[in-house]
Amino acid sequence: MLIVFDLDFTLWDAGGTWCDHTRPPYIRVNEIIEDGEGRSIYLYPDVKEILEALTERKIPLGIASRTHSPETARRLMDLFEIRKYFEFEEIYPGSKIQHFESLKLKSNLGYDEMYFFDDEQRNVDEVGDLGVNTHLVLSGLEWR
Repeated sequence: MLIVFDLDFTLWDAGGTWCDHTRPPYIRVNEIIEDGEGRSIYLYPDVKEILEALTERKIPLGIASRTHSPETARRLMDLFEIRKYFEFEEIYPGSKIQHFESLKLKSNLGYDEMYFFDDEQRNVDEVGDLGVNTHLVLSGLEWR
């Protein structure tokens, strides 16, 4: 089994926009990161607890994000101290199909052994057509 997450509007809210629309410098203030334009970037409340629970159960985790600024996404993951949870990172522009083809090769798992959480219906549909188990995240990842 492999559980894969999108980043923007799934694990975090980047000040009401996507992480590649934020600007450095990034400053962490408690659990919030502020960008150079004063946007508050934050993880959804249940995210860390969910990632910790899955990691404790030894379930491999991955990221599939099609951001135009992979370095920004990785920087934010580092600042939020969540990058350590992910064995697989597919963070680059392009179709989520490319991300999952790569994840399939790297993980040696079939699509039917993967679970994907994303906030965009088009991504859920596209990846679901591969045979991946998908879930539409409506307001950030949460236990419910």
